[in-house]
Amino acid sequence: MTQFFIILAQSVTGAVITIVALLLVAAIIGYFTAWFYAKSVYTPIIKGLEEEKAELQKQVSQLKEEVKKLKDTVKELNEKVEKQTEKIGELSEKNAKLEKEIEEKDKEIKLFSKSQK
Repeated sequence: MTQFFIILAQSVTGAVITIVALLLVAAIIGYFTAWFYAKSVYTPIIKGLEEEKAELQKQVSQLKEEVKKLKDTVKELNEKVEKQTEKIGELSEKNAKLEKEIEEKDKEIKLFSKSQK
């Protein structure tokens, strides 16, 4: 068996197999080294981004609440405007009636003043 390894080590095929095996081992070592390095470097960054994300989500929820409150306020103000518009319409009708009454009273005054002359 040891002769087989000796012959294999002395042949070109043996050298190719040895080189490929060493390259695979080097690739595996390089992959894990890069993985551990990336993990150590990017873990704090990811944690910071997660905290920032949580803060932003809180801000979004607060802004949604503010939008809801503002929509309610706008709705209330629109209702008030509608009520005031109705009041303005009623007052305009009253004003028109009073103007007609004033015109009638003016006509009566003119007729009365002409009849007294």
